[in-house]
Amino acid sequence: MNDTDIISAPVRLSGRVDTNNAEQVQKELIDALDRAPGNNGDIVIDAEELDYISSAGLRVLMKLSKSTGRKLRVINVSRNVYDIFETTGFTEIFDIQKAYRKLSVEGCEIIGRGFYGTVYRTDPETIVKVYKSPESLSMINNEKRLAKTALVAGVPTAISYDVVRVGDSFGSVFELLNAKSFNDLLTEARDDPDPVIKQYAEFLRLVNSQTVPEGKLASAKEIFLGYTETAAKYISHDLYERVKTMISEIPDQLNVVHGDAQMKNVMLRDGEPMLIDMDTLSAGHPIFDLQSVYVTYDAFCEDDEDSSLKFLGYPSELSRYVWKKFVGYYFGTEDEARISELRDKIEIVGCIRFLFLVDTITEHDTELFGLRVKHTAERLERLAGKTGTLLFG
Repeated sequence: MNDTDIISAPVRLSGRVDTNNAEQVQKELIDALDRAPGNNGDIVIDAEELDYISSAGLRVLMKLSKSTGRKLRVINVSRNVYDIFETTGFTEIFDIQKAYRKLSVEGCEIIGRGFYGTVYRTDPETIVKVYKSPESLSMINNEKRLAKTALVAGVPTAISYDVVRVGDSFGSVFELLNAKSFNDLLTEARDDPDPVIKQYAEFLRLVNSQTVPEGKLASAKEIFLGYTETAAKYISHDLYERVKTMISEIPDQLNVVHGDAQMKNVMLRDGEPMLIDMDTLSAGHPIFDLQSVYVTYDAFCEDDEDSSLKFLGYPSELSRYVWKKFVGYYFGTEDEARISELRDKIEIVGCIRFLFLVDTITEHDTELFGLRVKHTAERLERLAGKTGTLLFG
C-alpha cells in the first residue's frame, strides 16, 4: 500500500464526544489506528452512530490529523452532526461526508434497465436509478456531470437531487412529477402508435442537433470503434476491415449522443419530453444514437420473439413497427427508397453494437447466442455489401 491508500476498516465513533470523554476518545482512536491495517493511508472515521460532537471532540480530530500527518475523512455523518462540522468550518478542513438515506426498491415498478443499472419508480413523483456496482459513487457523480453538460447544451434532462443507499449499492434520485416514459405512452396507444413514435423521433432529432464544447464528452466514434474490436470475433476479417473503415470515415462531430435512446429513457413531463439515464452520453454523429432504436426495437426481436414482451411490455409486432416508422419521422421524409437507404446504414452501426451486447450480456453456450451471432453477422455482411459509406448524404 502507498500513502494514498485508505485503511480497510474505518474507525467508528458513537454516542456523544464532548469535554467529559474527549481525552478517552482520543486514546481509543489512536489505539484503533495503531491496530488498523494499512495505517499509512487516510484516516477514515465512520460516524454513523455519532449523535453529537462538541468543540472538545473536534479538537481531538484536529490533533489526530496533525500528529499523524494523515488526511482525515469522516463518513456517514448524520444531518445534525454535519451541521456542527459545517458551522465550525470543519467541512472546509476535512472531507466530511453525510450519511446516505437508505431506500428500498422492493416491489417498485421497473421503468428502465441500462448497462450500468436499473431505474425504478418509487412513488408517483420520484424515480431512482440503482447502480449494479457497490463501487458506484464515482459513476453517479459522473452521470450527474454528464447530465449537467447536456442541460447546458440545451438538452432537456433530469438532474439528480439526492444519492441514497439501496442495499449494498447506491442510487440517484430524480423528481419526475406527472411524468410517464414514452414506453408507457406507446403501451397505452398501441392501437394508434404513430403520434407517440413521431414525437419520440422528433425529440431525438432535437437532442442530436445540440452540440457541446470539444472535450466535454467522450467520442461516440471511438466508443464504436471499440465495439468493432469485439465484433471482430464473430465476422470475417474482410468484413471487419470494411466496417471499421466506414466507421472511421464518419466525421468527428460534437453533436449530443445519448447512446441508449430507447423509449424507456425518454420521459414526458407536463407535456415536454426529457431524457434520463445519462451515463452513456457522448458526442458524435447522430447515427451513433439512431442505432440504439434499431437494436432495441428490431435486433433483439429477431431470434427471441418474447424479448419485446419481457423488456418493453408489448409484442414484437409493435416493437418492429416502431423501427419501421421511426426513420421516416426522424428525417421528415416519406420517400421509401430514401428511408430504406438510411435504415440500412443505421443498421450496420446497430449490428456492431448488437454483437458487442450479445458478447457481453448473453450466455455464450446457449442456442440463442449462436443464432444472434449468426444472423447479425449475415445481416452485417449483406448490408455492408450494399453501401461504401455510412454518411447520410
